[in-house]
Amino acid sequence: MATNKSAQGLVPPYIESLHAYVPGKPIEEVERELGLTPVKLASNENPFGPSPKAVQAMKERLGESHRYPDAGGFYLRRKLAGHHEVEMDNIVLGCGSTELIQLACRIYCRPGDAGLTSEGTFVVFQMSLQAVGGDLVTVPLKEFAFDLDAIAAAVNGNVCVLYFANPNNPTGTMFTASDFDRFLQRVPEDVLVILDEAYCDYVEAEDYSRSLDYVREGRYVLVLRTFSKIYGLAGIRIGYGVGHPEVISALNKVRSPFNFSGLALAAAEAALDDIEHVQQSLQRNREGRTFLQKQFADLGFTVAPSCANFLYLESGHDPRAAQEFLLRQGVIVRPLGFMGMPRGLRITVGAEEENQKAVEAFRLLKDELPVTAGK
Repeated sequence: MATNKSAQGLVPPYIESLHAYVPGKPIEEVERELGLTPVKLASNENPFGPSPKAVQAMKERLGESHRYPDAGGFYLRRKLAGHHEVEMDNIVLGCGSTELIQLACRIYCRPGDAGLTSEGTFVVFQMSLQAVGGDLVTVPLKEFAFDLDAIAAAVNGNVCVLYFANPNNPTGTMFTASDFDRFLQRVPEDVLVILDEAYCDYVEAEDYSRSLDYVREGRYVLVLRTFSKIYGLAGIRIGYGVGHPEVISALNKVRSPFNFSGLALAAAEAALDDIEHVQQSLQRNREGRTFLQKQFADLGFTVAPSCANFLYLESGHDPRAAQEFLLRQGVIVRPLGFMGMPRGLRITVGAEEENQKAVEAFRLLKDELPVTAGK
């Protein structure tokens, strides 16, 4: 016999209080609501599309869609191992790199344990930690970047995992390999260090990262990479982690079976070989980023020194109001209150015509939208 049973109290408080991740507005939604076709510069996608080799590989694999994919992704992991000069048991595949952040928190953090990171960084770490009952500890950004000294000073016996995005999302700033070497000397070796390098392919600084050296040395780290950005495969959802074999083994035990598709495997394998697509994307991003940085600075916006495929901006405008104003000009950007940055906007570097349209929209924003707070 059916009964009216209340679900109140069945969901743990740390889940009940979670806020669901809200992605950037899709183009289709804006078309429905406003009747215009916008440029989407909100989600750090590659505006130049996926690798043509990846597209062809997916077309060839479509006829096998009735079969489950290789659950271990043998051939992609083998190619990645050769690409990065590590062993295959150092690599795990995921449904984007975000899934691996969630799994790492699930494995290494228990209710009451602490995860430590910076303010103003990728919100999925905070969400993943809260979802397992962990306590988030943050330190402020320093000049829009991770303050490694402050983070090292905050490490204590309750900290189970450290999270770093390098370059940082949403500011685009990076820390150097030499600075991080010094940081690691101050961190207990039994604390898991997550290095999220989703935007690594856009960085051209010589002293950027030695993250894979840490893996080769047996350090307790998990380096995250993705095919969503420079490879242009955000809609396919595949990423990977490179780490200590014990970390990789634990992740493989808890990840979902078939957490990536056969199409994703085919696309990623082909994309790795398409050096021309990567180089063209890098060059065009560099040109677009330089253009936007100058234009926004000339308009009076505070612009963080990004080395990724997006820019972080601040002004005296209310970011939500700015988002709505820009939306009506046909430009989708990202207000960053959900990342704890209530004065910030993030804008992806687009194709040339998209960047031009964005600058014109921001020029109108400056002229027509009232300033509500000091810079």
